[in-house]
Amino acid sequence: MVRSKFNVPADYSCTLGVRKPSNVPGYDTLPITFAHETHSSTTEFLISADNKSLARLETFDLTKIPTQNIPIDHRPIRGNPAAKVTVISFDDLECPYCARMHQQLFPETMSRYGDKVRFVYKDDPLVEIHPWAMHAAVDANCIANQNGSAYWGYVDYLHAHGQDVTGPDRDPQKSYAALDKIAREQGKIFGLDASKLDACLQKQDETLVRASAKEADALGIEGTPYLIIDGEHIDGAQPVEHVWTVIDRALRAAGVEPPPPASAPAAAPTLGN
Repeated sequence: MVRSKFNVPADYSCTLGVRKPSNVPGYDTLPITFAHETHSSTTEFLISADNKSLARLETFDLTKIPTQNIPIDHRPIRGNPAAKVTVISFDDLECPYCARMHQQLFPETMSRYGDKVRFVYKDDPLVEIHPWAMHAAVDANCIANQNGSAYWGYVDYLHAHGQDVTGPDRDPQKSYAALDKIAREQGKIFGLDASKLDACLQKQDETLVRASAKEADALGIEGTPYLIIDGEHIDGAQPVEHVWTVIDRALRAAGVEPPPPASAPAAAPTLGN
């Protein structure tokens, strides 16, 4: 039954453990170990006292929900810092799908929710397929160290001009130079300390970016964009209406009434009207 219901591969062994009393009336606990070569894992099943039913019960610790304890200290916040709902996006600045999601969030989603929601980006550069994503994330953090608004200006620019940074010949060194140039331009616009910014750009310290990417790995995130809205996940560049549905649900849970539904566009006139 276990092999058929859980599609256990033929080359895995299934070993029944010692049956013990459980906390569920009418059922005992039955551990089953699945093993393949040097790897093994044990799963607790429930078996009825009359041996007619087998069940699998998963228990979750509600005091330790990883997605509700994502640190956002020292990250630039866009929107109302005191908002009750937080949209966290694990972002890759070279990712075209991230750019699409970014354009949905800003300005459309931000305009819709006003001061009801705040937005925070975390770094998750997919360095295996995006050669300049790490450098971009480091540069963005150099800017964020001085001014949050400048950080968002840099992120906005890269998500709108990613192809320009990549360039026709896809030379990473040219992309790095372009990223640094854009960062310095943002520094001038926002009046950042130029010498401090230059020192940070030249150092290219990846420590904070890699720590953020490690957080993403621990959460099981395998691609970008990846949104977490008060614990609920949105994987990939989903339609904006889907994002709004999740935000509305989070707002109601926080005791905040979401904006009214967006009105449908007026029907186009037809012949005879």
